[in-house]
Amino acid sequence: MDELRYKGGRKAAIVAIVANCFLTFFNILVGLMSGSYALVSEGAHTLSDVATSIIAFIGFKIGQKPADKEHPLGHGRAEAISGLVIVLFLAMVSYEIITGAIVKIINPSLITIPDVYAAIMAVFGIFVNYAISNYIISIGKEINSPAIIADGKHQKTDIFSSIAVLVGVIVSNIGFPILDPIVGLIIGLLILKTAYEIGKENIDNIMGKIPSEKLIRKIERIANSTPNAHNAHNIKVDYLGSYATVTLHIEVDGNMTVDEAHKIIHIVQNNIVNKIPIIKSATVHACPIGLEYNHAQEIDESYN
Repeated sequence: MDELRYKGGRKAAIVAIVANCFLTFFNILVGLMSGSYALVSEGAHTLSDVATSIIAFIGFKIGQKPADKEHPLGHGRAEAISGLVIVLFLAMVSYEIITGAIVKIINPSLITIPDVYAAIMAVFGIFVNYAISNYIISIGKEINSPAIIADGKHQKTDIFSSIAVLVGVIVSNIGFPILDPIVGLIIGLLILKTAYEIGKENIDNIMGKIPSEKLIRKIERIANSTPNAHNAHNIKVDYLGSYATVTLHIEVDGNMTVDEAHKIIHIVQNNIVNKIPIIKSATVHACPIGLEYNHAQEIDESYN
């Protein structure tokens, strides 16, 4: 599985980097030739895509490293950290595009009317970005990689910005050249919105937010379906990006020997890990059936 994840992540990174180098060159070249600030802005955006794809792959690769003495739960959070680095790049690119657009809006004499080549490049960009972003996101979901998914979502914003460039070129040639820098401003704001969404998602990841309530219910169902294990409760999932660990309590017959309870616990742990791919390890605590106590307590006071 780890080998398949690595191959998938590498494939997504290579496709993203090659496609964005190509788009960066032609967006900036055609933008300068046609006089479209919006297209040059889009070129700057796709240039940042190259950097973020590299960052995403570095985070993905570090996240693949196995657990060691200093990182007993592995290195999965490296993927979320790389997602936050991507946010910083997006914020910087957004700032440059927004300030450049505002300067042109304030000083209309700096605006040039883009020609038809800008429109052709924008249409080409829409199709390329649609294909590439969907491909990267699908790989990210398949290998369960937050870093690759974040990179794909970043790439997807280029679809909307290419559409905005196309509309800007058409309207500018109709007689409203001010729309070209306005489109540049919209692109900058779209990038900023994407940065916020990626940042929130990866901060939630680092903070250990559970992927979904469905996962808790599935863990509970698998534990309770194990013979002689009852009432799975106090389930806590620690999400580490591409995988998670879980701790939970189950109830067993209080008259069981320690050896018998120990065997049931291990069966429950194995069932959870084997049946839920995202769970890398499970730790189960046994409680006598019917025992009531406050799980928020670090020590069960009833035994003091």
